[in-house]
Amino acid sequence: MSIKRDASKAGKIHSLRQSGTLNPGPGKVQDRMFLEESFFDPQDLTQVKYEMLRRVQKDKIPIKTTANTFGFSRPAFYKAQRDFTKAGLAGLIPRRRGPKGGHKLTPETVAFAEQIRVEQPSLGTPELLRQIEKKFAVQVHRRTLERALVAAKKKRRPT
Repeated sequence: MSIKRDASKAGKIHSLRQSGTLNPGPGKVQDRMFLEESFFDPQDLTQVKYEMLRRVQKDKIPIKTTANTFGFSRPAFYKAQRDFTKAGLAGLIPRRRGPKGGHKLTPETVAFAEQIRVEQPSLGTPELLRQIEKKFAVQVHRRTLERALVAAKKKRRPT
């Protein structure tokens, strides 16, 4: 393999990792096309899932056999099938799990913290966190509050 090709492959792996679509088990993919054809990349999770679904739908290969060949369990196959049916190819792209943003620090909470900081500039972060917990009944991590206050300050700056 040439140096240019190695760099290109490393770039693709980096991109797949960044997008969350790097297959964690490329060695489990035993499909003939992925082993013989350079177009098919066992590292590309979205491509592997799509080909697995296509193999069942178009080539009529049994689900159990296909799932095993592509390195997936039957439940994982059915999940991919549901996701694809619901959202098309985009449904096969893994989504970030967990909360999708600040759910404890609402704009009201941040405004309260900013107001307390203005009124009592010498008040330490631990005490500010206690006041937030008392008023809003939420526990917030120190760094989360500090980041939110910095972000709120940046938003207020005139451009």
